[in-house]
Amino acid sequence: MLKYNSKIENKLIKKFEKNGFLVFDINQNKIDQIKNFANKEILRLFKKKKILIKKDHKSDLFNKFHLYIKSSELNEFRLTIYNSLNKQKKFLQNYFDTSKQELEILCGNELAMQRKVNLSVQIPNDDSSLLPVHSDVWSGCSPFEVVLWIPLVDCSKTKSMYILPKKENQKFYKKFYKYRSSNDLYSGIKSSVKWINIKYGQGIIFTHQLMHGNVINKSKETRWSFNCRFKSLMSPYDKKDIAETFLPISIRSATRFGMNYEEPKI
Repeated sequence: MLKYNSKIENKLIKKFEKNGFLVFDINQNKIDQIKNFANKEILRLFKKKKILIKKDHKSDLFNKFHLYIKSSELNEFRLTIYNSLNKQKKFLQNYFDTSKQELEILCGNELAMQRKVNLSVQIPNDDSSLLPVHSDVWSGCSPFEVVLWIPLVDCSKTKSMYILPKKENQKFYKKFYKYRSSNDLYSGIKSSVKWINIKYGQGIIFTHQLMHGNVINKSKETRWSFNCRFKSLMSPYDKKDIAETFLPISIRSATRFGMNYEEPKI
């Protein structure tokens, strides 16, 4: 197979194909725009509910979020902010632009993007936002997709997420039949998972073929993170197809001509 990639492209591709994931610096300006809008939404909701914020917390409101809301209120807040962000005109564009270069290197320059970007908010010692070990492919997603996961705060250990690297993932797939529940499976892979150490201003792209998930956040801070699936526009879809789940975001002229071609009438 011929390879006409640049040295930078080959370096990223090599890392991604070795482990199944890639942590990298994203476009700081774009993620700052997203974070500033989310911060305004939090302040708007707090004002509406007459929640007063301590002065020394205002600059670190995302990490301190759990000090102002109860676990029972979390999902209402999360959904309100999620809906506000996804209704914003440039949100999807900004999210894509945070990592445009890396997505195009790994997936191609004709892309489809999930129609909405998911938001996860995980407060300390709360079990309402857990994602047990899983692969998205098991629930009808295409194995050709990748996930772009971006935090709004620094994340490590239980405040982050875990991924089972490619080599270990392949080993456990061969003995997958031995496990009868997600708890059993996590116990089996626990010592082999990679906890993602990632800072604000970075993102991670991973193939969701790999088993991944999170556990109860044992840190003293709240985790805020986004996730969204991307794929090559013309690669195979599964149960979640382009009409239902994905939005074409970059289509080249030759593809448009091909899609619109009609045979001459004889």
